Amino acid sequence: MAENTVCLQLGLGSSELTKNLAIIGTGYVGLTTGACLAHLGHKVVCADVDPEKIAKLQSGIIPIVELGLSELVAEGMASGRLSFVVGSVEAAKSCDIAFLCVPTPQGEDGSADLSYVQRAAEEIAPVLPFEAIVVNKSTVPVGSTKVVERALKRPDVKVVSNPEFLREGSAVQDFLKPDRVVVGSDDQAAAMKVASLYDGLSTRVIITDPASAETIKYAANAFLATKLSFVNAVAAICEGVGADINDVVVGMGSDKRIGENFLRPGPGWGGSCFPKDSRALIKIAEDANYSFDLLKGVITVNDQQFERVVQKVVQAVGGDTTEKTIAVWGLTFKAGTDDLRDSPSIEIIKRLLALGFKVQAFDPTVENSKSGIPENLNLFLSPIEVTVGANVLLVLTEWDDFKWISPTTIATTMNGKQIIDARNLLDRKDWERVGFRYQGIGR
Repeated sequence: MAENTVCLQLGLGSSELTKNLAIIGTGYVGLTTGACLAHLGHKVVCADVDPEKIAKLQSGIIPIVELGLSELVAEGMASGRLSFVVGSVEAAKSCDIAFLCVPTPQGEDGSADLSYVQRAAEEIAPVLPFEAIVVNKSTVPVGSTKVVERALKRPDVKVVSNPEFLREGSAVQDFLKPDRVVVGSDDQAAAMKVASLYDGLSTRVIITDPASAETIKYAANAFLATKLSFVNAVAAICEGVGADINDVVVGMGSDKRIGENFLRPGPGWGGSCFPKDSRALIKIAEDANYSFDLLKGVITVNDQQFERVVQKVVQAVGGDTTEKTIAVWGLTFKAGTDDLRDSPSIEIIKRLLALGFKVQAFDPTVENSKSGIPENLNLFLSPIEVTVGANVLLVLTEWDDFKWISPTTIATTMNGKQIIDARNLLDRKDWERVGFRYQGIGR
């Protein structure tokens, strides 16, 4: 263990000291963080610049799909520990600790855009109480702690890095039962105050310097992306040699050094974190005079996986893409969320549309009004209705509901009996029994 790294084991009891917390930003990270910290007993004020969004939250309407979040928000509001306001100033003026949970979109060069973080810090700086703490919860590149310090211009205010490790669809569970909590600061007292917020959780707290904390987040996401690209590459080999990737994964994952997590083949990885963070780490590496060729290859393999799925569809219709209809099950980048950001489904659909296919889709959480939907994509209200007249059924998101749909029913609605299961979700034998030609990934 490094000299400047401290590991603590938190207990299961409630925190003795309740803190007044400000959460700046109510996206996936901010809203989950605020609701969970209120659940741990702290008094939390969540702020956003969008008055309409705040009005909905004040009415108990949750704008995102996230298991267990609506219940936690309702609990926090009923107890008086959780409230919502418009504007960061109102939230920060009486807080002990302010969390910056604002977007860090990717710039053209792959680097993270820190303008939202800087602006948030500048806005709250004049009203922060003496010796308050500002926590960077947003995913930010190495050195961002200093960026926030410069934006604050408050020597009495300490800045701490506290990266999030929340998975969409299981964010509440991830927050309340984390593998670890990472806190980065050059000020030990400030780091301990932030660490104490998580008292009540049984987990390991790693206290280190800001640069290490910021690197941990990017390195973790990039490594998970690497595992996904690796298993998709091995799946391609399996198809060529007649092996079954499901069996290969069991054999690989049984090795404790590897593990089965994130070794599930699919249409490619996406979402709000992996693509952005992988490219950002490549840029961080370049700035540090290191060419991260391994990670560049991981991204290349992922792009190839999108195309491999597209070519499976083309082959399924005999190469003729004209006047062919593809029914798609699933649009979100993973099950359990309504997030379309960098979704493999959307990328694959765009490529199919560009080839001349007619594409119609169903997703249990996505409506026509959802931003990110291609203009010429037809959305349907049920997974059965979307298959009517289709030549190929393409499964792109692993919603459990799809597993229970009768193949016999779908056989009567489609014009063809081709199914491409890009998630290896369905029972192959059930579909082949009613005459479908089933193709999975790596099988």
